[in-house]
Amino acid sequence: MASMISTNCAQFSGLRRSSPTQSYSQHVNSHLRLVSSRRPRRSSSVVAMASSNKFFVGGNWKCNGTKESITKLVSDLNDAKLEADVDVVVAPPFVYIDQVKNSLTDRIEIAAQNSWVGKGGAFTGEISVEQLKDIGCKWVVLGHSERRHVIGEDDQFIGKKAAYALSEGLGVIACIGEQLQEREAGKTFDVCFQQLKAYADAIPSWDNVVIAYEPVWAIGTGKVATPEQAQEVHAALRDWLKNNVSADVATKTRIIYGGSVNGSNCAELAKQEDIDGFLVGGASLKGPEFATIVNSVTSKKVAA
Repeated sequence: MASMISTNCAQFSGLRRSSPTQSYSQHVNSHLRLVSSRRPRRSSSVVAMASSNKFFVGGNWKCNGTKESITKLVSDLNDAKLEADVDVVVAPPFVYIDQVKNSLTDRIEIAAQNSWVGKGGAFTGEISVEQLKDIGCKWVVLGHSERRHVIGEDDQFIGKKAAYALSEGLGVIACIGEQLQEREAGKTFDVCFQQLKAYADAIPSWDNVVIAYEPVWAIGTGKVATPEQAQEVHAALRDWLKNNVSADVATKTRIIYGGSVNGSNCAELAKQEDIDGFLVGGASLKGPEFATIVNSVTSKKVAA
C-alpha cells in the first residue's frame, strides 16, 4: 500500500494547492477592468498567417445542467440548422455524457471536460481516457483556466495529460491563456508561449490537437477580447508553432478563441485571419445561440 501511495503521489505532483481565502472568480471580478488599451509586448516580426483550416466550435457546458435542462438543450441542438463545413463538439458534465451521446445528433461530437494523466485505477474522483472512449467521447478539454487556477494543475501535468489522451486516440482541445494581471504587465505572450511549450514538450504529434486561446480575464466575465486583440495573440501563437515546432504544424493546427463568445460578437471575431473557431462557455447552454456561433463560419467565408 505504501508503494502504491508513493507512486500515485508522484503522478499527482502536477497539482498546486489553491488559496482557500478567495475564490478565483471573486479575484477576477474584484480586479476586472477594461484592458483594451493594454497591449501585450511582442516581436515586430510576428505577422498573420491566414489559416484555411476547417472551422471548429466547441461548447463547454462546465458544471451546469440537469437531466431536464439537458434534454431541452439537446432537442434544440438537434433541431438547429448548422453549416456543414464546421466541426462541432459539446462537452457535457461527466454524469450526463451518456444521456447526451444517446440522444444528440451524430452531427455533433462529444468531448469530456477533463481526463486523468494515465491509465485508470485507484484515483478516486478521476475519469480515465479509456472510460471516456468507452462511452463514445472523441475529444477532451485539457488545461482550462479553471483547472489551472482553481484546481491547481500546472503546465507540465497538463502536458502529460494531453500526451496520454492523444496516445489513446482522443482528440485534445488544449487550452491556454493569461490572467488579467499578466496582460496588464505585458506578459501575455510569455505566459501563452510557456503553456504552449509544455504541450509541445510532451505530445508526440499535433495531428489531433486544437489550441484554444482563452484570456482568463474574459471567461464568464462578459468582457471579451476585441477582434484585434484576439487576432494579435492567435497570430503570435501560430508564429511560435512555426518557429518552435514546424511550419506545417503552424499551418494545419486550428487555433480557436474562447472568452465570453456569444451570438452578438462571434461574427466579427470569426472574420479574423487566424481565428479558426470558438470554445464557448455560457452561450453553449442556449441551443439557438450556440447554432448562431457555429454558423458564424459564414463571416469567415465573406472575410476570405
